[in-house]
Amino acid sequence: MGNEALQTINIRRIQALDPVIDEYSLGSDLILGEVSGKKVEKSEAILSMLKYPVRFDGYIIFFLRKGHFSIDLNLNTYEVKPRSLLMNVPGNIIKLSSYAEDRIGDAELYFVLASREFMSGIRFDFNKLLQESLSLWKNPCITLNDEDMALAEEYFTLARDILQSGQVNKKEILSSLVTSFTYVTMDVWTRELNEARKTQSPSSVRTNHLFERFLALVTEHHNTERSMAFYAEKLCLTPKYLSKLVKEASGQGGPAWIDSFVILEAKNLLKYSDKNIKEIVYALHFPNQSVFYKFFKAHTGMTPSEYRKA
Repeated sequence: MGNEALQTINIRRIQALDPVIDEYSLGSDLILGEVSGKKVEKSEAILSMLKYPVRFDGYIIFFLRKGHFSIDLNLNTYEVKPRSLLMNVPGNIIKLSSYAEDRIGDAELYFVLASREFMSGIRFDFNKLLQESLSLWKNPCITLNDEDMALAEEYFTLARDILQSGQVNKKEILSSLVTSFTYVTMDVWTRELNEARKTQSPSSVRTNHLFERFLALVTEHHNTERSMAFYAEKLCLTPKYLSKLVKEASGQGGPAWIDSFVILEAKNLLKYSDKNIKEIVYALHFPNQSVFYKFFKAHTGMTPSEYRKA
């Protein structure tokens, strides 16, 4: 079983929210939006949804002009500061880790949401860029200098103007524009990576790379596979050596990471789905309800029923 149990949102679902943030959209392929001041009030439905862990079935790019908040990607918390540009690919578990409307309300940011189908049409291996990058440094937020920020704003403004125009081939035009912006972003990303490499030894680079591969596998298989032996075999390592590398890279053991993903999945099902406890136990491949109850309470301090009611 894969991770279909976790709540997944896409552009269509966001467009169905009422009220929604001011946005410029290209059907269900692309949304451009701004969050600034009172516009946050109009995006309450979207922000409320991100209070809980979800997967976005598409790509997210946003850059922050002003403000500060934090976001969780696959259980890692990242601080998003002014002039940060963040990218997120399909499959990641995303959540606003410090949801506070007054804090978000101080922010000024632009965001781009793109579907898998739209991004597959551009001439760039977007996934490869992010996978290579994240294996070398742990923060998916890159910092833009003044020139980068001005250029990013120009791209956003141009894309918005195209969406508002009477152009017939908007999708093709925007696809080319996104391809161009991705290459610009790659230059910024490469600069950041080169700086990161200066402070990392070859061994730490390899350790971080294996840790990211471990997390990617856990993200995909945690519903059904919870032994280090499974992940070690996938990575052609011994369980003991993999455990050592994970601890070295993150300060937390491999089993603890696996348990954290399972708890995240369980919370998501309890919050969003109408499955009863027995069905959730089955979906998460626990042997019985008793084992699931003990596991959940040990990690959260509440029973599944108490969490759902709360």
